[in-house]
Amino acid sequence: MSQFAIEIEGLSKTYEGRKGEPAKEALKGVDLKVPRGSIFGLLGPNGAGKSTLINILAGLVRKSDGNVRIWGFDQDVNPRQSRAAIGVMPQELNLDPFFTARAALDVQAGLYGVPKRERQTEEILRLIGLTDKADAYSRTLSGGMRRRLLLGKALVHGPHVLVLDEPTAGVDIELRQMLWTNVRKLNEQGMTIILTTHYLEEAEEMCDEIAIIHQGEKIAHEPTGELIGRLDAKTLVIQPEGAAPTDPALPPEVRCEQRPGGALAFSYRRSQTSAEEVLDAVRAAGIRIQDVASEDPKLEDIFLALTAGSHKAA
Repeated sequence: MSQFAIEIEGLSKTYEGRKGEPAKEALKGVDLKVPRGSIFGLLGPNGAGKSTLINILAGLVRKSDGNVRIWGFDQDVNPRQSRAAIGVMPQELNLDPFFTARAALDVQAGLYGVPKRERQTEEILRLIGLTDKADAYSRTLSGGMRRRLLLGKALVHGPHVLVLDEPTAGVDIELRQMLWTNVRKLNEQGMTIILTTHYLEEAEEMCDEIAIIHQGEKIAHEPTGELIGRLDAKTLVIQPEGAAPTDPALPPEVRCEQRPGGALAFSYRRSQTSAEEVLDAVRAAGIRIQDVASEDPKLEDIFLALTAGSHKAA
């Protein structure tokens, strides 16, 4: 068996133009490999091609070119097996309002051909925290509960790969924490997780590897720490003791910013300057140090740098 849960080679998708509009090339020869057992982040600005890629994996959109293998099954050669290997929790709340939570899970399991004796309906209801709402119609559930039910529907056939498309959009902190607890539990049991989110701090915390798609092309794919480490940047935040000059004399490679509360943030490039050199320059500028902390770059910083100023990863 391959060490990869998902293997994508040369994946392209072009949508035909409507009403005289030109055709739109949503994906442009994307290559991507998702390791088995990982939590994998798939990020990109609006319109980058993420939804198209996910819909191709789910079998909802027909690709224009390329090869897709899910859990070792070629999507063209073994379409049923490849679809059975993946579950998708969509961003849209697409639930039948006349089904109860239990019925929605049972019907979904039936659509995947899961025999009644093998269905895990009650276990999934416990996992997603809806046991007490099992017989409530989905139309009566809160938005957060509906999102939990969507997660349950994605799990009914026991997929090896779970895709979470913006799973925490518009949900409260309690539900978000519950979701991530469940995701970690599923991952510990061997399930591969693919996450798209515009909450970049979540991706930074949760994901082992991250790929960034921009304008239909993969522009980055690295372990999370290595990706963030691309930025040659560091910041020392100093709380001065007593009054400090607002515009201290510093080397040209060190930039100073005053923060609320009187703290001073000194930014520099690690390849050019060391932390000790920055501290020496601060002392030489007449600033007495009461406290100091360091800040490393965040995923948001590298995301914005790579996508040239896009402000969302939706």
